[in-house]
Amino acid sequence: MYRYDSYDKTLVLERVEEFRDQVARRLTGALTEEQFRPLRLMNGLYLQLHAYMLRVAIPYGTLSSDQMRKLAHISRRYDKGYGHFTTRQNIQYNWPELEDVPDILAELAEVEMHAIQTSGNVIRNVTTDHFAGVARDEVADPRPYAELIRQWSTLHPEFSFLPRKFKIALTGAEQDRAAIRLHDIGLKLKRREDGDIGFEVIAGGGMGRTPMIGPVIRAHLEPEHLLSYLEAILRVYNQHGRRDNKYKARIKILVHELGTDEFTRQVEAEWARIKDGPLTLPEAEFRRIQAMFAPPPYEATDGSDSRFEKSLAGDTAFAAWVDRNVHAHRAPGHAIVTISLKPHGGIPGDASAQQMEIVADLAERFSFGEIRVSHEQNLILPHVKKSDLYAIWWSLLSFGLGTANAGLLTDIIACPGLDYCSLANARSIPLAQKIASRFDDGERLRNIGDLKIKISGCINACGHHHVGHIGILGVEKKGEELYQLMLGGSGAEDASLARITGRGFSEDGIIDAIETVVDTYLNAREEGEDFLHTYRRLGAEPFKRAIYSGETSK
Repeated sequence: MYRYDSYDKTLVLERVEEFRDQVARRLTGALTEEQFRPLRLMNGLYLQLHAYMLRVAIPYGTLSSDQMRKLAHISRRYDKGYGHFTTRQNIQYNWPELEDVPDILAELAEVEMHAIQTSGNVIRNVTTDHFAGVARDEVADPRPYAELIRQWSTLHPEFSFLPRKFKIALTGAEQDRAAIRLHDIGLKLKRREDGDIGFEVIAGGGMGRTPMIGPVIRAHLEPEHLLSYLEAILRVYNQHGRRDNKYKARIKILVHELGTDEFTRQVEAEWARIKDGPLTLPEAEFRRIQAMFAPPPYEATDGSDSRFEKSLAGDTAFAAWVDRNVHAHRAPGHAIVTISLKPHGGIPGDASAQQMEIVADLAERFSFGEIRVSHEQNLILPHVKKSDLYAIWWSLLSFGLGTANAGLLTDIIACPGLDYCSLANARSIPLAQKIASRFDDGERLRNIGDLKIKISGCINACGHHHVGHIGILGVEKKGEELYQLMLGGSGAEDASLARITGRGFSEDGIIDAIETVVDTYLNAREEGEDFLHTYRRLGAEPFKRAIYSGETSK
């Protein structure tokens, strides 16, 4: 894992003390809330419906055991004993007291963490594939490049006041587990036929009120030019992006209005001016950073494990968990474990202080002290021996973390919604809980197979409803919370945007509608076909006819 150097440490500590003074002035009334607002947002502090919310960055979704223990400690000492892991590989605390926030940031700094650029019109936390460095289908580990982007973008003077927030995601794998085509910039490491590795560059993706799938603007970018090319994209956006209308300020609008060809032309012209300048990546510096992401010392094995196979054959519940939550690893005899933060009836993405500590302990014992956070609001142990899986599973079960539902219908992504967010129109969390309870049957879930439900409480799409196989958008009509049903989205390598089926539903009505959609799929699917492929084969009409034949809509 990357370790902060002296520059990182100095920067973070100075920012903590600067914010401590700003908070003190706000508490005495020397700063009004309006004056304080841009200052707190620069430090990841939002004012939500009922309290402040602090968003902490987890760069490229990688945590150490010590860092996880610190997050647990903060939740217990300064919050209400839990944290919320988000779709941006961050953690949010929903109830900190303002006077405690500088102390929280100081404690985070002790374990090389911070909340810088987790809000505001800046380059936000850089995200990656949560299986980075261990996935079998990976060309190269994208995390060293993500670290380079973090260093380049942190407090970048030219990009500290962009037209709008800006998000970058990377993957080094064929399967897209980072939703790169739905980001302002998406980067995919690929190997050409001549063997050279480079980035496919995507720009202008995003969700929100105007969802767009980003187009490829450069098919192959040499890694040593990564930062200069990103700088060229940001300069074009910073110069031409709308500042008169926040709803049209994202780069996706600029790319759409200019057209992909003209946007690319301008980027290439700017890049030609700067590509051979100081942003060219020195080989020695990259190797230094890359060495910090070197694989741990795995035990040599041929991949066979009789103890694991015996446990698998003798315990059907364990076998079901392995089938859904354990994934192929590039090292023989090892596996990747998804720890579900979606217990049936629970709040998606929430983890208690005790659960965080348990995960930290398991990572230290069984995963070389490393944890990942996925954009699907789950946690990952990336370096597990197969022989340890049974012991891990039993430990997870004891603390409500052993649900065998990764990728299934109850592995729901949901934003905080109207329970917390002042922007929301409807509640997301209770709906997610009720859907999970309706489908709380392991055998039925496994029969349904891969099916991603994503819920947003408003058009800002923090729950990624646009790319759910089933997407749900909370709306308000005459003072009543309603839900629009959307079908056919995907944030993966086959990215597509879900389409609204028709009129909105009440809370009970949307759950009935989901059941109708699932039953329609089960009755129509072909052998081995999952929901998304069935939907794409049949189109929307059979599902819409089934949904709206009843009286559940409004």
